[in-house]
Parts: sequence; structure tokens; C-alpha cells
Amino acid sequence: MDRLSAVLDAWALIAFLRDEPAADRVRQAMEAGAAASWVNLGEVLYVEARRQGERRAEEAVEALAVFLDARPAERDAARRAGLVKARGGLSYADCFAVATAEELELPLLTGDPEIVGLQRAGLQIEDLRR
Repeated sequence: MDRLSAVLDAWALIAFLRDEPAADRVRQAMEAGAAASWVNLGEVLYVEARRQGERRAEEAVEALAVFLDARPAERDAARRAGLVKARGGLSYADCFAVATAEELELPLLTGDPEIVGLQRAGLQIEDLRR
């Protein structure tokens, strides 16, 4: 993907898959170019596998990945996420979403209350619960 407009976390991707109220905004972001960490896609996988079974969850995540710049959890990404985690208050998976948004200098779209309340210099968060 050449042009990106936002980073999506697991909360946003699950809202999209379940056609929740935030789904339209997530769809707009994906159409404009959105990124997500594979760690967050893995989170979507386990949440949806518990809800609808592994096969359907895997199909859903693979379909999502086609429309995203799916970012691998390589050394630098893990380092950045680890430094976010060191400040406390977030799950490690959420730290990958934050670190991805900071790396790409893009807004993070989420409705996760732990992330929405986060204060970090330079990090833009769009609360999808509104």
C-alpha cells in the first residue's frame, strides 16, 4: 500500500467484522489505506475463533489482511512495543498498535478505553465509540 491514512487496532477490526456502529468509519479508513500490526490481527483471530470457530476466524483475518498494510512483528516493532509497555497500562498487543501508529505518524483508530485514555506526545487517537 502506497498511501496510508490510519492505523487500526484489534478493537477497530472486530467492530468492522461484527458490523458494529464503528464499522463504517473503519471501512472508510481501510478504503483510504490503513495499517495494522500482525499482532493485532492475531488478537482478532483468537477473539473471533472463540466466538465463531477457528476456520471462520482464520478466513476473516485473511480477508482483512488483503485490505491492510499488515505490519510484521519484527525486531524493531517488538522493541518499540516493549518500550510502550514499559510505561504500563496497556496489553502487549495494544502496545503494538500504539507503536505502529507512532512509527507511521498516523492516527490510531480504536474504541479500546485503555488506549483512548493514553497520553503520549505526538500520538493521535480517534475514539471510535463516538
